[in-house]
Amino acid sequence: MFNWKILEDEMDELKEKGLYTYIRTLESPQGAWLEIEGKKVLNLCSNNYLGLANDERLKKAAIEAIEKWGVGPGAVRTIAGTLSLHEQAEKELAEFKGAEAALLIQSGFNANQAVIPSIVGKEDLIFSDELNHASIIDGCRLSGAKIIRWGHLDTNDLEEKLKTYTQGRRRLIVTDGVFSMDGDVAPLDKIVELGEKYNALVMVDDAHGEGVLGPSGKGIVAHFGLEGKVDIDIGTMSKAFGVVGGYVAGNKTLINYLKQKARPFLFSSAPTPADTGAVLAAVRVLQSSDELVKKLWENGNYFKEEMKKLGFDIGHSQTPITPVMLYDAKVGTEFSRKLFDEGIFAQSIGYPTVPKGKARIRVMISAVHTKEDLDFALEKFEKIGKELKVI
Repeated sequence: MFNWKILEDEMDELKEKGLYTYIRTLESPQGAWLEIEGKKVLNLCSNNYLGLANDERLKKAAIEAIEKWGVGPGAVRTIAGTLSLHEQAEKELAEFKGAEAALLIQSGFNANQAVIPSIVGKEDLIFSDELNHASIIDGCRLSGAKIIRWGHLDTNDLEEKLKTYTQGRRRLIVTDGVFSMDGDVAPLDKIVELGEKYNALVMVDDAHGEGVLGPSGKGIVAHFGLEGKVDIDIGTMSKAFGVVGGYVAGNKTLINYLKQKARPFLFSSAPTPADTGAVLAAVRVLQSSDELVKKLWENGNYFKEEMKKLGFDIGHSQTPITPVMLYDAKVGTEFSRKLFDEGIFAQSIGYPTVPKGKARIRVMISAVHTKEDLDFALEKFEKIGKELKVI
């Protein structure tokens, strides 16, 4: 019989190091404020950038989709699971992203598993930013291709690696668009130039860029004016779109090829009607107005400036993501606990989500926060920062 105490001992060690993740259960919908453990707390750690997770327009669209299509797709897309609703959502999503075509996948994580092993294999080379998301890392490993890591955001290092490693049937450069733990932005314009210069495909995971960067939140590709020049654009519906699901956008050849080769598409059921209907509604909300995107940036810029004035180290974020750097995991855990006691929900993040010695409170600002909400948060951060001698 397996000795389960081995795993219990491992978890005890995580607790001792301040690396154990304590999961708090929400008792209310996503929003600026939440109810957790019967307590009202300010929400500062959700990816719900634009407040769409509980938006009436999306809820109405999801309900209408259920009433028309039912609660489940009933099959994988290639057998009996493709609804005209899926195809309409893909059409409008492609238009939103400035691409020829798009493909809905069950999640952003699955989208990377769908694309990378389909496009490259054991005879190929992948050039991956060293801080890429776990879903990219896992997709690269599944492919069997040789993985060459280049220094974070360092296009000079990327070019050196492209010059050095030339033996491969195909070469793929892959990067996050916005890096979720630090809030910094990939220099996609320079990466595309290198892709063209060295005959390499370019893939970007825009999970934290869509709804945030570019006109009307169209994402990092539009932010740099690179529509039609990025080979593979990956994203998720679980951040700014407020739903669940992922997508791949690119040319028609890519999308048609993935329909034949991508394992999550071929072997897992289609996105649900409710999710697909809500995704379509989210795209239409962003197409119609950039009001929420502007509010997100207004809130993010205000909070970051005030945190710097208080003396906090907030790294080098270029987006509303605000990493409050504490470095020590135990300090991070204690800071998060004290914040909750003061009415703020902001989880600490440590290894392996971030490198060892880089623990932080990652504050996720939303368009639905008011200035009063942010001032309340600033007051509590200042109080606890002084108590723990962080500032």
